[in-house]
Amino acid sequence: MKLKSQKNRAVATMNMQEKVFARQMFQNKILKADGQEFENIFTAIMNYKESDFQSIKPWGNIGDKKNDGYIKDKDIFYQVYAPEDIRKSYANAVKKLKKDFSGLKSHWGNINEFYFVINDKYKGINADCAQAIQRIQEEYNLNKAEILTAKDLENILFKLDDDQILSVAGNIPDPALIKQIDYSVLSEVIGYIMKLPLKAGDKPNIVSPDWDKKIEFNNISEPTTRLLNNGSYQLESLNKYLNNNSDFLADSLRNKMNEIYLQERKKSVGDALFWAILNCASPKAEQMYQASVIVIMSKYFETCDIFESPKKE
Repeated sequence: MKLKSQKNRAVATMNMQEKVFARQMFQNKILKADGQEFENIFTAIMNYKESDFQSIKPWGNIGDKKNDGYIKDKDIFYQVYAPEDIRKSYANAVKKLKKDFSGLKSHWGNINEFYFVINDKYKGINADCAQAIQRIQEEYNLNKAEILTAKDLENILFKLDDDQILSVAGNIPDPALIKQIDYSVLSEVIGYIMKLPLKAGDKPNIVSPDWDKKIEFNNISEPTTRLLNNGSYQLESLNKYLNNNSDFLADSLRNKMNEIYLQERKKSVGDALFWAILNCASPKAEQMYQASVIVIMSKYFETCDIFESPKKE
């Protein structure tokens, strides 16, 4: 890890592998954090992000008056909720959201923005929560009201300086001790896809109207087309997984696949290019790994991050 000078202080700079490792350490913290532990993580991130952020701790019998932290000059308030299993607690989450905002309003007066911070543990929130906070925004005429989840905190964290990221995520072990372990984003997503079950009646989730034209334009044969089409059956699950994770994962995955494509297109075209990308991205030349990589390839084939888009007249 290198150091750079910023405003007369040493700032650690991480390479991509170190950032992937830091992200996994942060996610492990989030997955284990309930109650006060999660609130401590949230507070640490906000203290770095907003110099005027003020956390509020319960005090005696007066509590925190429904305010876990705020930015006073901007009238921005935060409430934190971290149950052990969010999927079993959505009814309670909606009740707490409504009750806490009502108490917050009565104790603190003017509110411009309100954020309900939920540790969803990267599972996403349900529609009831989203609708409840939308109604609060409309009823109280707030400038903004949103639910922040684990992925949102991760997005905030990874826009901070690297030394601040490490202070929250934890110190990275000596690279010499972890060099045999693969922490690539490809491996993470491939591992997720490999666990997905097949569902009866699944249909391809192709959105692009130019899919068939792009197949023809890139000289891809019918057998290889079938592989791409089969990969598209799992696109809905893949997109849901990426949406429930931070931008870092989706951006890194797209960049990696595009990097492989740009490298391999110098040597191959058509089916040969397809197999070159597949072999380069797959951890092992085994069907279960390759089938998962094809799901990823179908996503970035559709978005034109790999292979060329048909030329328009």
